[in-house]
Amino acid sequence: MATKVYIVYYSTYGHVEKLAHEIKKGADSVEGVEAKLWQVPETLSEEILGKLGAPPKSDVPVITPHELPEADAFIFGFPTRFGMMAAQFKAFMDSTGFLWGAQKLAGKPAGIFYSTASQGGGQETTPLTAVTQLVHHGLIFVPIGYTAGAGMFEVEKVKGGSPYGAGTFAGDGSRQPTELELQIAFHQGKYIAGTAKKFKGSA
Repeated sequence: MATKVYIVYYSTYGHVEKLAHEIKKGADSVEGVEAKLWQVPETLSEEILGKLGAPPKSDVPVITPHELPEADAFIFGFPTRFGMMAAQFKAFMDSTGFLWGAQKLAGKPAGIFYSTASQGGGQETTPLTAVTQLVHHGLIFVPIGYTAGAGMFEVEKVKGGSPYGAGTFAGDGSRQPTELELQIAFHQGKYIAGTAKKFKGSA
């Protein structure tokens, strides 16, 4: 039976979504793994999103907490708001209390990816503070460490991401994930999918 990896994300302007698609490619490259993209529900009105200049949502399906137990592993993605996950993703996690009560997600691997506006905007604080969400569910946090290779040590170019997971910088919204950032995202998908497969095989 295939190992199911759910890539669950929130994206306002598309930066996190681009990373999510690359992460899915990486996960799909692992034999015996089925990766699926999900968006969490939007909490802002169309009027507010319009004033923010946010593009229309893609056709990636919107998840409810009831779908989460079907997965063997997760990779959660979100933009940063003041050094922490965006409220939309936090609201989704807040709605999973009934899963927490029954420990439906406990023991499953989970990773994190993210975007920030700037270099000092939360590339480490965002995933670090998000780990609390995993801990309360008993999820097993799987960081990528420095397994992505030489690109993790790049200092001459602006590069998002960290040992916690793949990342990108949005800037004023015009900057898009770079080739290196996408490579690290692909690696994260492959790495966590491989880990999830091992977990399931040993269960």
